[in-house]
Amino acid sequence: MSGTATHIAPQKAVMPKSWGGEMRALLALGIPMAAAQFVQFLVFFFDTAMIGRISPEDVAATSLGTVIYFALWMLGSGPVNAVAPLVAQALGADQNSTQDARRSVRMALWVVFLMTPIIILLLLFTEPLALLLGQDPVVAQKAGDYVLVLGPGLAFALGTMALRNFLASLEKTIIPFILVSIVTALNIGLNYIFIFGNYGAPRLELVGAGIASSLSYIFGFFLFAAYIRLDKRANSFQIFKNFWKSDWPRFKEVIALGWPISLTTFFEGMLFNSAVIIAGIIGVMEQAAYQIALNVAALAFMLPWGLSMAGAVRIGLAEGAQNHTAIRRCAGVTLIAAIFAIMLMAAPVVMIPEAITSLYLDLDKAENAQVIALVLGFLPIAAAFMLFDSVQVAANQLLRGLKDVQWPMVLTGISYWAIGFPVAYILALKTNIGVNGIWYGLMAGLFSASILLGARLKWRIS
Repeated sequence: MSGTATHIAPQKAVMPKSWGGEMRALLALGIPMAAAQFVQFLVFFFDTAMIGRISPEDVAATSLGTVIYFALWMLGSGPVNAVAPLVAQALGADQNSTQDARRSVRMALWVVFLMTPIIILLLLFTEPLALLLGQDPVVAQKAGDYVLVLGPGLAFALGTMALRNFLASLEKTIIPFILVSIVTALNIGLNYIFIFGNYGAPRLELVGAGIASSLSYIFGFFLFAAYIRLDKRANSFQIFKNFWKSDWPRFKEVIALGWPISLTTFFEGMLFNSAVIIAGIIGVMEQAAYQIALNVAALAFMLPWGLSMAGAVRIGLAEGAQNHTAIRRCAGVTLIAAIFAIMLMAAPVVMIPEAITSLYLDLDKAENAQVIALVLGFLPIAAAFMLFDSVQVAANQLLRGLKDVQWPMVLTGISYWAIGFPVAYILALKTNIGVNGIWYGLMAGLFSASILLGARLKWRIS
């Protein structure tokens, strides 16, 4: 009819109709995402490995500083992680929903950068907080210096995550993986320069590692922004259009979905990080050994985490398209892929622990003997809990893709803080089991989370 606006019917996402088809779709999206997570975490591996060449005390300081830094990172990550389900469900309902996606990404970036001054202010209290928690004074001072130079890059690291989640929702993961690899290589190169004082730079040791990370985070954000502008599909969303224009309804929606995600991430992450404090109460060598073993476990975790993030995108598309058969298929495929991925990583941890430990510490140095012995005791226990870790992260991410975030927050709080932390604290500090008790507590928390979140997912998709 003349003078009547033309309405284009929504174009729902088309989902595979078989398990094999869904597995192929998940792997096509998830393998680059998992590889990107793995490569990105290599920065922390190289940080720990390079700093391990300085002294066990510096490794302990890295561990302690990371506790404080990532506590704030986890609180800021909720709005960032809200981007994937918001965009995926919008595109699942209508593949041409560019404005809706733009609003979510823009407001997530607003939340991140508005939080930055508060985060940097809190980082100033790292050293006194560490002393209050009974940590070694030298380690506390080094940790405080470390996080202060990490602080300026935090907002850019979170902003990059928001852009990556947006691109993942568009099923663009290959180029982001390449960009993450470039940023990681830059970080490692800057580590080599600033930690050890190479190529005429001053030898800054632990502070140098923090400077290298901050510079690479800032570079990474602008690299991703440039890619979004250059890619035809991503650029059609005009993510940075009217960037300074407020959108308070979507701002509130991002926060409403994001704060339970933040607390869920905080509950899990701080269980592992609080164990650093427990280890530090026992001794500096125990703290250094815990950091190394945790670094190994976290590196292994990157593969199931990346695949689970892809699963969240896939199930979000299915939810947006209101395809209930596809929702159940996405859940099953993601769980299978995550478990298989963690088993691939757990095998070498069990089979060649000495070789893995040698990547962090010089096995021939007498001063490293105590730390080495502790790490070799920790790794088999860490390998054992990886199965539960893969199940809980897959279930958690799938629920997140369905925008189910309130109950997972409660269930993870119970698992990690009503079960995991008390077990770790009591066994480590109140029994003869000692520092190994920390790992048994972590296993108890992850086992509980895998059961409770798995049950929630089953109920949600039934």
